[in-house]
Amino acid sequence: MIIRKRLAAAVCGALLVTVTGGLLPSAAFADSGDTADRPAAKEPPKVELVLDVSGSMRARDIDGQSRMSAAKQAFNEVLDAVPEDVRLGIRTLGADYPGKDRKEGCKDTKQLYPVGELDRTEAKTAVATLVPTGWTPIGPALLGAADDLEGGNATRRIVLITDGEDTCAPLDPCEVAREIAAKGVDITIDTLGLVPSAKMRAQLMCIAEATGGTYTSVQHKDELSDRVSQLVDRAAEPVVTPVATQGGERCDDAPRLKAGLYADRETFGQHRWYRVDLLPGQELRASVSVAADRPVNRDYGVLLRASTLAGREIVRGESAGDGRTDVVSTGLRYPKSETDEDAGTDAAGDADGTGDTDVARTGDGRPAAETVCLRVSNSFSAPASVKTAPGLPLELTIDITGGPRDAGDSAFLGLGHGWWLLGLLTLAGFAAGVLWGWISRWRIAVWRTN
Repeated sequence: MIIRKRLAAAVCGALLVTVTGGLLPSAAFADSGDTADRPAAKEPPKVELVLDVSGSMRARDIDGQSRMSAAKQAFNEVLDAVPEDVRLGIRTLGADYPGKDRKEGCKDTKQLYPVGELDRTEAKTAVATLVPTGWTPIGPALLGAADDLEGGNATRRIVLITDGEDTCAPLDPCEVAREIAAKGVDITIDTLGLVPSAKMRAQLMCIAEATGGTYTSVQHKDELSDRVSQLVDRAAEPVVTPVATQGGERCDDAPRLKAGLYADRETFGQHRWYRVDLLPGQELRASVSVAADRPVNRDYGVLLRASTLAGREIVRGESAGDGRTDVVSTGLRYPKSETDEDAGTDAAGDADGTGDTDVARTGDGRPAAETVCLRVSNSFSAPASVKTAPGLPLELTIDITGGPRDAGDSAFLGLGHGWWLLGLLTLAGFAAGVLWGWISRWRIAVWRTN
């Protein structure tokens, strides 16, 4: 009986798959063999460990030993476990200058081991020679580390290990991190604070948040080695890296974007424009997130607006915050009809009287791609003491999928065209029910006979 039940279920399942198999969007089975638009192969990920070797690292408050000793032991464990495909380097700060000249002390940062294929013995020997010495020039060290990782398309990560706040102001390390992020070089900075104070914790959190990194408080040697190992391993994991772009002041001079993830910067109250080409039968799905990476006033919002080249609004998405979150996101969807040829123009082709239409036509009279203008606006404001440059981090996601035949028919989200899909699914369910009932009656008849 169990076998017969399974057989009946299999028959019903096969019928359902047969009926509905042809209804899946063709994009799901599209051949990805076209390599013309594929990005270049990624280089091995790069990581630079930045270690504080200032005089305060002599303090003996980590598991009964000095902070420097704990850091050295943790580094040895980390170096033994570095994945083969990670290119690792080491930079120090405060390791060489023991004097009291602040100007000289704030230059005290150097690359101890170059970023590249790891020779574990050589790297361990270099770390073993370190002795707590001087100042804590975190800002200059971060700038040096960014230069060490420059070039190529590899995933790049800086891991900063320190036991104190920067001593080289006014070169604020948090502002340095923001400048690094504003360059669009895709460097993530993770920070680890050894026995941190409240002020040091705030500074290290600011550095990490400016580049999308993490902050960790460490008070034991095992915690240090485990966390650094995790961050090095994370660099080797495949990630989607946003493509740096710069929005225009108007749609006419805005960058033309394809499907993907993009990163930009937007100052308080600024408008940023982007353009997307949409063919008939496609659907545009866009979302944007703007992060408050510095103190801002309460009550703010983000607007994502799609319009035609002539300025007619198509659709918009908006969201607001009241200070309880540091990221505001919103999105929109715009399906372009396959049959309504003037879906991308103003009504009747030129209802605004400008003489412009937004849909060009090819030589054989078919509609060509429509240019959709995306405008990102924000209503953030901040106290006068807060710097407005660089702008707030902005992340824009563009996705283009198959859309419905009728621009007003968005119920199927691009999975089908019109009510015939629902009708076929209903028919398939009815047929499966009839078949299951017939098999059940046959099974009961056989049971009674036997």
